[in-house]
Amino acid sequence: MVFNFNDHYHPLLLSQVPDGARTALDVGCGTGRFARLLAQRGLDAEGVDPNADVIEAARTAGGGPRYRHVDVRDGQLPDAHYDFISCIASLHHMPFETVLTLRKALAPGGVLAVLGLYPVRTAADFVWALPARSLLKADRLLSRHRPPPSVDIPLVWPPPLTYAETRVEAARLLPGSTLRRLLFWRYLLVYRA
Repeated sequence: MVFNFNDHYHPLLLSQVPDGARTALDVGCGTGRFARLLAQRGLDAEGVDPNADVIEAARTAGGGPRYRHVDVRDGQLPDAHYDFISCIASLHHMPFETVLTLRKALAPGGVLAVLGLYPVRTAADFVWALPARSLLKADRLLSRHRPPPSVDIPLVWPPPLTYAETRVEAARLLPGSTLRRLLFWRYLLVYRA
């Protein structure tokens, strides 16, 4: 099994779902792992992704959510208002201003939770990245005979915004949001409508 840095944070993201939430949207859902977790919690969950191949893989996996081939950079989200919107390791694939489209799709009292990535450029970034480097080395040793993934998911590295730049943009576009640095080049950005 491959260690997946994003999957490691699924419990943290699930803890951001507000009490009484009924609807959820997972933006950049990939093959639908997190959308399925939302559906398992009883939420009416939907996953969107701009990659048609990964949407097909998500549909094939099933598990309850609806999946649509949508690129949120075009500002095209359903007219629904969601109680919870997640965006896991996908915001750095689009302009940060896309959070305005996501904010607009929140129901009153809804929560936007972004698990984002930042590049390693400062001494502090490097210290937070050390555990990830060790896990990557161990994973490579254990995965020599692992079959290739069934779907290629595009990667963007390095992410365009540093942690400090993300803090500035989040304060500007999502007033009242919180930003917390996490291990493995990740941060958690939470905005409550």
